Order: sequence, then structure tokens, then C-alpha cells
Amino acid sequence: MTVTYTFDVFSTLDGFGSPSGGDWGGYWGKQGPEFLEHRLAQYGEKQRMVLGANTFRMFAGMLATFPKRSEIYDPWVSRMMELPATVVSNTLDEPLDWADGTIASGNAIDIVARLKEESGVPLRSHGSISLNRALLTAGLVDRVQVTVFPVLTGQTGANPVFRGAADFDLELLETRTLDGNIQELTYRPTLHVPK
Repeated sequence: MTVTYTFDVFSTLDGFGSPSGGDWGGYWGKQGPEFLEHRLAQYGEKQRMVLGANTFRMFAGMLATFPKRSEIYDPWVSRMMELPATVVSNTLDEPLDWADGTIASGNAIDIVARLKEESGVPLRSHGSISLNRALLTAGLVDRVQVTVFPVLTGQTGANPVFRGAADFDLELLETRTLDGNIQELTYRPTLHVPK
């Protein structure tokens, strides 16, 4: 039996995964206590993180830049860094700056298919956009959880979340409004087959 794989991603309403400039700050400055508590609860569950090399480098670099007591270390981010993680990479070397992190080299689709079969806990990937586009197309993503922040970043948006992905039909499984203006949408993706 395979475990559930969730692609968890933050996005602006216009589909960007991060700002490339401006004065937005983390979470585009829109986070509130309900959002942060909810994220901590989600990451409090037993699970294994799956990250691509670029996302791992970004997390490691960002977290190394800030002091441990800075706002970047939200409790959920600290919790995420304590979860076991598999970093899919053919370029990184161990040891990783992650409490229980290992590198899996090779084809990402094969690695995640094997993890889904062998893992005793659900799998979750936060970010890792290009990795997860490939996994979506391969049919390995069971849930797409998009947290939509109430901003448009047409001038400063970077990392379009789904640009270049295949076409998918999405079945809405759950919605949640956090802090009155952040939307968390969870879908079951199915590769779209033209009629």
C-alpha cells in the first residue's frame, strides 16, 4: 500500500511562488496567528519531507543567514526542519544541515515511487516546484495543497507555480480560510485527458 504524497505550495492569487523584489517580506506580509498555528499543526503530524536540491539550498541558505530567534524561524518552519527529509539531488553531498536529512540520487520519479511504497508515514513536499511538476505528470502527487495569499504580484512575482506543468482536472477536497483572507485549497489532481 502506498502512502499519500502532498505537494504543499504557497502562491499569490496570480500564481507566483515568491516575490522577486519589492518590499513584500515573508508570506507577502499577510500571515496572522491562525495561519501560523494551522501550519504548525499540519507539520506536527508524523510525515517525511521530500525536497528538491534547489529548494533545500534555498532553505539552508535562508535559515543560515538569520539568527535562530528571528521571525524566519516560525514554529512551523522549525518543526519542518526537525522532520525526516529526503532531498532528491544528484549534486549535493551529505551531511546535510537538516536534523534527519538524507540524499537520494537518481531519477526523482523512481525515488518518490519507491518512497511511496516503503514509507511508513505520509510524504509532504513544501515548494520544490520543478520537482513537483514532474511528479504531478508522473501521477505520484495525491494532494495539491495551495495556500493562496491575498496579493497580486504582476510586477514582482517570481517562480510561477504551475507554468510548464501538464493539464490537470482538480477535485476540491477541502477549503479553509485563515486569518480572514488567506485561502488554503486542497485538491486531488487527475491528468486531463482530452475528449
